Amino acid sequence: MTRIVEGDLNGSGLEVGIAVATWNRSVTDRLLDAALARLEELGAAVKVLRVPGALELPIASLALADSGCDAVVAIGTIVRGDTDHYEIVVRESTAGIARVALERGIPVANAILAVNEFAHAVERAGAGPANKGFEAAEAAVSTAVALRELRGG
Repeated sequence: MTRIVEGDLNGSGLEVGIAVATWNRSVTDRLLDAALARLEELGAAVKVLRVPGALELPIASLALADSGCDAVVAIGTIVRGDTDHYEIVVRESTAGIARVALERGIPVANAILAVNEFAHAVERAGAGPANKGFEAAEAAVSTAVALRELRGG
């Protein structure tokens, strides 16, 4: 017998944490606003933790997971510069949030924009469902619902 488990977008009964970097705040606030609006539409409770930058997102995601959140959305913006710092920040922040997800067994949706130009970040933080904060909110809820069903909850 085959059992297929797929999450829906009913966030009622879920608490979703949002870890958001204040670096490049003009973009991260737009991602945050879209995530908050979508999570409200989906019926999820939300907790927001602001941190300085993308490198702090893994520890913020861990703190939200440990506080009882069913899922986390990590929001940040990393713009390529003239040094290797970009590669380090992208690699470590994304690896860190993935580690939190695996260690805590909850989804940590990635809305960390890694772009070559600031204009690309602005595009990905525009209005509507193409906003990466919106997309990450949906991914977090859908995955959390699927995991809850799989685990018999």
